[in-house]
Amino acid sequence: MIKVGIVGGTGYTGVELLRILAQHPGAELTMITSRKEAGTPVADLYPSLRGFLDLPFSDTATADLSQCDVVFYATPHGVAMADAPKMVAAGVKIIDLAADFRLQDPAKFEQWYKLSHSCPDLLAEAAYGLPELNRAAIAKARIVANPGCYPTTMQLGFAPLLKKGLVDASHLIADCKSGVSGAGRKAELGTAFSEASDNFKAYGVTGHRHHPETIEKLQLLSSEPVGLLFSPHLVPMIRGMHSTLYARLKPEALGTDVQALFEDAYRDEPFVDVLPPGSHPDTRSTRASNMLRIAVHRPDAGDTVVLLVVQDNLVKGASGQAVQCMNLMFGLDETAGLRHVPVLP
Repeated sequence: MIKVGIVGGTGYTGVELLRILAQHPGAELTMITSRKEAGTPVADLYPSLRGFLDLPFSDTATADLSQCDVVFYATPHGVAMADAPKMVAAGVKIIDLAADFRLQDPAKFEQWYKLSHSCPDLLAEAAYGLPELNRAAIAKARIVANPGCYPTTMQLGFAPLLKKGLVDASHLIADCKSGVSGAGRKAELGTAFSEASDNFKAYGVTGHRHHPETIEKLQLLSSEPVGLLFSPHLVPMIRGMHSTLYARLKPEALGTDVQALFEDAYRDEPFVDVLPPGSHPDTRSTRASNMLRIAVHRPDAGDTVVLLVVQDNLVKGASGQAVQCMNLMFGLDETAGLRHVPVLP
């Protein structure tokens, strides 16, 4: 059994990790840390885990995480990179759900996150944790940077088109919407019920932290410079993400069967579902599951491809994907602990 630790087990991604790992057939939760909740039984804070998990929270300052095989960091930016040197030296693998290891350029990381990177040598070796595009590197990694939720939808949506060079890579458009849980479990006016409910708004249009991450990774798939217009929106629901992506086919690619292209690209992927032609997926079709669904459209058989991508932002967009990476890192079945059926209604 893999001995698992979680640093920061009180937030939404932390409790989602607990939900998944509590019934994982190959993992044993050995330590969950929290500065504020040390000594409190996890099930007291999250009654949904009662009967599944009897561990108390350990104090983050004194917890000995070196006994673990892998540690998930469900923490604010900056925490994982501070711990990484000692953890790696102790032979413990790291999966960071924050952004410490996502951007390979330390200067760009500092620009967007206002932090100096404390271990650029480890940054250089970290694997980006999007299994469908980076499976081999994840399997042999000591450190995995779990992707952002928006970047997951954008990369898996655009990837088949960019890999084949079928579209104008310089004019990609992503119109994305996320549920309120994407903002984290904290008290902020913008995510209060009376502010977010019965409301709909864009944010971060002039600059969002997931933009440089997505550009950097999409550029690896394209021989041409990538340009991306990315507009995120907050929608009045708890969890779920819907990204509508637009790309223009090159003249020489107008004869491409785009539906077949996507079906072939993801035929063997357990957590990417390419829907039948004409489909319009809704976010609840992925709720509480690690599944991402894609519908391919080409209005009037023209030169614009429209992709509808849905996922649960806390599962495939965060904690589920992190567990998928853990499975790869330890040679387990990639789907272990992740075959949850989406919740309806």
